[in-house]
Amino acid sequence: MSTRPAPLTIQQWLKEIGRRALVMTELATNFHHQSQDIVQDSLLSFINHYSDKPSEQWTPLFYGILRNQITDWKRKQARRSKWLTWFSSHTIDDEDEINPFEQIANSYEDNPAQLLANASDIKLVQQVLSTLPERQQQAFLLRAWEGLDIQTTSQIMGCSESSVKTHYSRALSILRSALNQANVGGETS
Repeated sequence: MSTRPAPLTIQQWLKEIGRRALVMTELATNFHHQSQDIVQDSLLSFINHYSDKPSEQWTPLFYGILRNQITDWKRKQARRSKWLTWFSSHTIDDEDEINPFEQIANSYEDNPAQLLANASDIKLVQQVLSTLPERQQQAFLLRAWEGLDIQTTSQIMGCSESSVKTHYSRALSILRSALNQANVGGETS
């Protein structure tokens, strides 16, 4: 007779997910203080609307809320930047620009957990993740870090399963390339 571990309480789950969500949000926004606000707002919204749901639904529901909060924040920043461009000569780069590294085929390690374990410098990993387009970043973090399946990830991201696979594959390719460059001494800081 096997014994099941006791189910997580909402407080335990919030403590576990909060730190990971903060890192994910910081990577998406590049702003620590705003990331804390976004995660806090997401957690409060989750508690207000979904804390009565079964615990196995908490993670996908929370990440859906977090994704929407990040998207809303980015939209506000984009609107604000448009106004600021009237007063500045700076232009905004297109996030969906094609990256030539995404087109490189290689035969390196495909297991993201092994890639991360082999990474000698976590700052490099964070740096590479922060440069990924938002959708690639989300797909990678939800699949590799949170361990969510493709179907759940597609529901959270609001896209098809094939899009999740594409974004995830591109993120892996870029991360793999950067880590391999660093391992052969090609990385400059």
